[in-house]
Amino acid sequence: MTFLTGKFKPYNKWAQKSFSQCGEDLIVKFIFDNLQISHPTYIDIGAHHPFYLSNTALFYELGSRGINIEPDPVLFKEFLAHRKNDVNLNIGISNENGYADFYLISSPTLNTFSKEEAENYKTQGDYSITNVIKIPISTFKKIIDEQNNEKYPDFLNIDAEGVDELIVTSLDYTQNYPIVICLETMSFSTSGSGVKNLEMINFITNKGYIEYASTYINTIFVKENIWKKS
Repeated sequence: MTFLTGKFKPYNKWAQKSFSQCGEDLIVKFIFDNLQISHPTYIDIGAHHPFYLSNTALFYELGSRGINIEPDPVLFKEFLAHRKNDVNLNIGISNENGYADFYLISSPTLNTFSKEEAENYKTQGDYSITNVIKIPISTFKKIIDEQNNEKYPDFLNIDAEGVDELIVTSLDYTQNYPIVICLETMSFSTSGSGVKNLEMINFITNKGYIEYASTYINTIFVKENIWKKS
C-alpha cells in the first residue's frame, strides 16, 4: 500500500470553496449550474459581512454582481471596501419608507429591527442590547425598482432577524420573481431547540417553489417551473 506524504495533495483540484455557514452557497451554485446560469445576480438582505458567513461572496468572486443590504453602519463599511462592484445600501427593509429603531446586539450577527427578537436574545444566552440607533428603511419593491430596473435578481438571500416574513410576503411571485431563495427558517436557540417556521415554508412553496434543500438553519427554494425545464 502506498501512502501520500508531505505536501503532495493530488486531490486539491476537486476541492470546493465555500463562504457560507453550512455550505448554502455550494447548493445554490449547483442549482444555477444545472440551470446553465453562470453569473446569477443576487440581492442579499441582512448581508452582515462581505465574506464571513456570506451566501453571496462565492458568486461575487466568480464574477456575479448584485445588491447588498446591511443596516449596521460599522459592518456596512466592509462592503464599501471589499464589494466595490456591488450596489451596497446601508438601510433596512420594511413595509414603508422612513426610519426605524435598529437594535445592536453584543453578537452582531443577531442585530435586528425587531424589539421582540432583541429582548428574546437576552433570555436565550449571554447576549445584550448594546445600542439602539435610527436607520433608514425602504420597501423591497422600491429597492428593486430603483436599483435593478424593476427586475428581481436571480438569487434572493434573506437573513433579516425578525423581519424575514415581512419581506417574503411582500414579493411579487407572478410575472417577476427570484429563481432561488435562501431563507433562515429555524428560530434562534442556543440549546438546539429551535423550531422550523413551517408557515413561511408553506407560503413560499404555495407560490410555486420547490423546497430544494435544508441545512437545518436555512431552507433553499427554487422556482418549480424553471427547475423542471432544466
